[in-house]
Amino acid sequence: MGTRCQVQVYAQSEVLADKAVNAVMGDVERLEAKYSRYRDTSFLSDINRTASAGGSIAVDEETAYLLDYAETCYTLSEGLFDISSGVLRSVWQFDSGKLPDDSTLQTLLQRIGWHRLHWCKPELVFDTAGMELDFGGVVKEYAADRAATLCQEHGITHGLVNLGGDIRIVGPHPDGSPWKIGISNPQQPDQAVITLELFHGALASSGDYERCMTIAGKRYGHVLNPLTGWPVSHMAAVSVLADFCVVAGSASTIGMLREAKGADWLEALGLPYLWIDVDGNTAGSLASG
Repeated sequence: MGTRCQVQVYAQSEVLADKAVNAVMGDVERLEAKYSRYRDTSFLSDINRTASAGGSIAVDEETAYLLDYAETCYTLSEGLFDISSGVLRSVWQFDSGKLPDDSTLQTLLQRIGWHRLHWCKPELVFDTAGMELDFGGVVKEYAADRAATLCQEHGITHGLVNLGGDIRIVGPHPDGSPWKIGISNPQQPDQAVITLELFHGALASSGDYERCMTIAGKRYGHVLNPLTGWPVSHMAAVSVLADFCVVAGSASTIGMLREAKGADWLEALGLPYLWIDVDGNTAGSLASG
């Protein structure tokens, strides 16, 4: 998953714990192998070879579920949450210290947009050649939800799954006490803005915590607006609580992408949330307890 992954469980024996954790890590590795954009052998790479040339490809049930969810997010976000924005990563190199040329971005924008493809299960059709999908905003969260389910299927009722900050609670500590989870300040990652006590559910955060660069005093994060090609510039981070990690993750990302309108959108959504803007201001239902 390109990040630190952690599974903590309580079990009646070390053997049972090992079986549960091995099942979880095996499934995480399976999903990475299937949907990594960095592996030529992944199914996502097969999809993107079709997308690059133009044409159609049939997908399996699991991929169909992810595409259905991505389509829902695209609609709810009014085109801001768009997994077809994968081509933008070719020009945004956050370790380069350089900004992409705006004319190049404008050219790439002609190859971005869920409306440019046709999805009708099980066929995914790309009429516009040169497109590229990126499941990065969905798969890790989906993997966290699956991990919690696998733990429960192995008899684990107390535990926590943390896939690079996408967290799903299996159940509280055996004594009934909650898991204490801090939400970091993206500008000072070693400091927690708030510490939550969670008994169940999921927490996901979106923001410029790791992949970012500062040029001429301005910070550019990796959350890119698919309509402009440029990073968002209002929110620095958004965290959302939900029953499922995939919901929390997409909600936090959409909150980021909606820029100045993100706060109102998150409030209307009705899920507990916290946002931090680029000036360090913090607000949300989590901040108020």
